[in-house]
Amino acid sequence: MPDISLTTLVLLCAAALVAGWIDAVVGGGGLLLLPALLLGLPQVPAAHILGTNKAVAIVGTTGAAVTYVRKAPVEVRTAVRIGLAALAGSMGGAFFAAGISSDVLRPVIMVVLLGVAAFVMLRPSFGTGAGKGPATRARVVTAIVLVGGGIGFYDGLFGPGTGTFLVLALTAVLHLDLVTASATAKIVNVCTNAGALAMFAYQGTVLWQLAALMAVFNLAGGMFGARMALRKGAEFVRGVLLVVVFSLVAKLAFDQWS
Repeated sequence: MPDISLTTLVLLCAAALVAGWIDAVVGGGGLLLLPALLLGLPQVPAAHILGTNKAVAIVGTTGAAVTYVRKAPVEVRTAVRIGLAALAGSMGGAFFAAGISSDVLRPVIMVVLLGVAAFVMLRPSFGTGAGKGPATRARVVTAIVLVGGGIGFYDGLFGPGTGTFLVLALTAVLHLDLVTASATAKIVNVCTNAGALAMFAYQGTVLWQLAALMAVFNLAGGMFGARMALRKGAEFVRGVLLVVVFSLVAKLAFDQWS
């Protein structure tokens, strides 16, 4: 583990705690965790930052997933199928990533996110599950192919906001309420994080001691966030979702034009 001051270590653990909470509620915890690692460890190679980020995030995501599964009506079998498709999609996205400029992708993603935010604000019933029956077989297949494969491909190609996109897509395609969509997204995230972490571990680019310490805080944040989402319901998740979406747009805009 690199030489890290006590102040930096405390701030990284605090970032892991808050990121775990955000990720459990609506996805997007990486928007905080990854920049925190980059700022706190400027001397560490990017590959080690990414590997450490995954080692921390998978613990909080798993804790949140377990909490959700125990208390929310989650179709675990469907979630795992979507997760495996997302894992395959992310590998494909990573294969093509070298040939794609992020400067081209950022404006497109910003427009999509702003459209999503407008839709969520103008449709108060979105994510409540009101008037929706159980998902048909065709919708489940669509979720596996398009949500799993498509968003998985995006995760490997570019990445930011993957958890948030999963929540939105699962809500729209499977007619889930936002709480159940968040729960399902966590299981999908566990699958994709596990694949990525296995590759980083194989390459030896994980700072295990630091990751283990931060993971404790990320786990606490993830479990607390999942319990809060379950207790407060879809309206609470909807509010956090809008905050995360606008934060992601702001970050992408800053990266694009700074």
